[in-house]
Amino acid sequence: MSLDLTWNLLKEHYCINQQVIELAGKVQNDIEPCLRKINDLTEYNQLKVITAMKDSGLSDFHLTDSTGYGYNDEGRNTIEEIYKAVFKAEDALVRPQIISGTHAIALCLFGILRPNNELISVTGTPYDTLKDVIWGKNCSSLADFNIKYSEVDLKDGKPDYEQITSKINRDTRMVLIQRSRGYSLRPALRPDEIGELIRHIKGIKKDIICLVDNCYGEFVDTKEPTEVGADLCAGSLIKNPGGGIAPTGGYVVGRKDLIKQCSYRLSAPGLGKNCGPTLSTNRLTIQGLFFAPLVVGEALKGAAFTSRFMELAGFKVFPKYDDKRGDIVTAVVFENKNLLISFCRGIQKIGPVDSHVSPEPWDMPGYNHQVIMAGGSFIQGSSIELSIDAPIREPFVAYIQGGTNFTHVKLGIMKAYQELIDQHYIN
Repeated sequence: MSLDLTWNLLKEHYCINQQVIELAGKVQNDIEPCLRKINDLTEYNQLKVITAMKDSGLSDFHLTDSTGYGYNDEGRNTIEEIYKAVFKAEDALVRPQIISGTHAIALCLFGILRPNNELISVTGTPYDTLKDVIWGKNCSSLADFNIKYSEVDLKDGKPDYEQITSKINRDTRMVLIQRSRGYSLRPALRPDEIGELIRHIKGIKKDIICLVDNCYGEFVDTKEPTEVGADLCAGSLIKNPGGGIAPTGGYVVGRKDLIKQCSYRLSAPGLGKNCGPTLSTNRLTIQGLFFAPLVVGEALKGAAFTSRFMELAGFKVFPKYDDKRGDIVTAVVFENKNLLISFCRGIQKIGPVDSHVSPEPWDMPGYNHQVIMAGGSFIQGSSIELSIDAPIREPFVAYIQGGTNFTHVKLGIMKAYQELIDQHYIN
């Protein structure tokens, strides 16, 4: 009876036809083995987070906030102790003043690198929003401070060990490893692959600092990059570790001496981690982390559904539904601007917020191409909630991520596909 009621609701309220519903049913059967594995992963990571909170002595007074300078904010300090334990790092910086993953990474770059040092990206060209950070002109970029930069392109979607060896030199102070695919079709890196890469790099020059852009990757595996050799690891709280609850913020975890340098960049030399009011964020930050393993598990289930559904519908998808994943992102190739935009608008129509809005491509700050984004999220720009990023450039790829619950992802993909049918782009 409940299944009949569900199908009737999909048909009557969302105007999804029988063909799409039947395809979704087949997909659900196909991905069942994947869902069981995700449940096991979720349980392990949930226990890891609960243990860190229990061992920290977290209490209700830690959930209150500070104002002004933020001196002696015990809630903030305890949150950072919990992050340190979860990521098995020496120290952590977890602050609402960090506004994005790009900002967290920039703290690491500017906090550590000095004039005439070199940064090498060993996973190809970094994500679009980091380009001005690294080589922008007259915008306080690394280049403006005479910090050199080079990159090593991936080879068949994997790090090119031979070229990395040839690039590293006496001025190389740091390497940047981007875990997620960014705006590309290459596979996201898993922790074991990151660990192998770091061992190779430190075998060439042991004092190189290895920084991992961990955005979209937290809790996708049983280990984090700091457990496999990363010196620093950075990300955003409106992605995986915020659990769809943290309203803003970012984190950096890693070596204690390096976190200290990053904290000076965030606040001011001499102030470091001692300042920074948490205002109304402590409870939401730590509650978000508590829910993060479960929410990431739901996003992974949604990613498996998305990949299999779109593959059976005739589209190229990366990764496939049963591939091992390094992040929560699924790339779908549309090869047509109108298809891409229509699909994004279909996703928007089932957003819990702003479902009545029709997204348009726009000149988004930090990007070199127009970008269309859709989602209807409770937190602006949150990509742990169901959302799509899509640069308007060939081959017209939608990067679908997030989903705080599996049902919402399934509905979103069905409605977006139905939109393509309704607009007569497909039969």
